[in-house]
Amino acid sequence: MIAEPTIRRAEAGDSLRVAAAASHLLGELAGGSGGSDREHLAAVTRDLLADGTVAAWLALDAEERPVGLITVNECAAIYAGGRFGEICELYVDPAYRSSGLGRRLVEAVCDFARERNWPRLEVGAPGLPRWQRTVDFYRGCGFVEVGPRLKLVLE
Repeated sequence: MIAEPTIRRAEAGDSLRVAAAASHLLGELAGGSGGSDREHLAAVTRDLLADGTVAAWLALDAEERPVGLITVNECAAIYAGGRFGEICELYVDPAYRSSGLGRRLVEAVCDFARERNWPRLEVGAPGLPRWQRTVDFYRGCGFVEVGPRLKLVLE
């Protein structure tokens, strides 16, 4: 049996661990093509964690390797009643999926959100039907669908 990972808030010094987990997530979202520049991800992570723009939690195995990651940032909108949290990344290593680790990571962010008096959390889930399991996971955590999200890349 695999030992239960520990979860702790990430600091700027954890940028390589956070970048490693984010790289795995990006690889999965890209269909296994990976190719994420971990040095660049680590630099971005270090900056975002250091200035408080993003908060992150790592799940670490017995050898202190990252086996899970969740990140959240603060947003604000009139429709949301002011400030709220947005989960940006959630990754659980395949060996730990369906073990409750993802839910534990979401609960860590929920606790953080309550400390900040955010009235809600939002998350953008990848498209269906390929990512139905991800959407079902969030529904199981109490999230409800509110519509699609679109992006515009500004160059």
